[in-house]
Amino acid sequence: MILTLAVVAGFLAALLRAGYYREPLQPPALTTVWLVVIAFLPQWLAFHLAATARLIPDVAAAALLVLTQVLLLIFVWRNRGHLGVRLMGIGVAMNLAVIVANGGLMPTFPEVVAQLAPGATGTWNVGERLWLSKDVVLPASEAALPWLADRFLLPDWLPWRVAFSLGDVFMAGGAFALLWSMSSKRQTFYNTVGERARATP
Repeated sequence: MILTLAVVAGFLAALLRAGYYREPLQPPALTTVWLVVIAFLPQWLAFHLAATARLIPDVAAAALLVLTQVLLLIFVWRNRGHLGVRLMGIGVAMNLAVIVANGGLMPTFPEVVAQLAPGATGTWNVGERLWLSKDVVLPASEAALPWLADRFLLPDWLPWRVAFSLGDVFMAGGAFALLWSMSSKRQTFYNTVGERARATP
């Protein structure tokens, strides 16, 4: 959800900025975008579509989560000339590190779940996967790299109750920066610098 909000905010900000300067939006030149699509599909089937998520064992879901993060890192490497993509890469690397360190699922804390769904007491257990999500409920003292876990919540005044990690913050910031760059002629300079850097032995 935090990434979705960043994408919407970034696009609207770029649109307003381009309109103010009377310049057309310039989509960033990205390569291997299909990797993002391939990375999204398994996550959607394993964690968001209930009909298929129920059929996928936890071990397989964990493996798919790790695989999708690796695919995203490959995409980041192929497009590292963009500042926004590099920020997103930092976030993906953070999430991948904590996921792998905790057996393939993203840890979240019991107190976070209690705030996330106060009326759902008894429907989840410590040490187990949280419903059909990508999270596993662990006390902070038992989680590896707890500072990278899904430990933050959106403000109460927003209608969505979701937990997110520090890595998600970097990913959201990178997505916003990438979309914001569509309204700036300077992105051509950044891309040229990136291409030159990759061509330098």
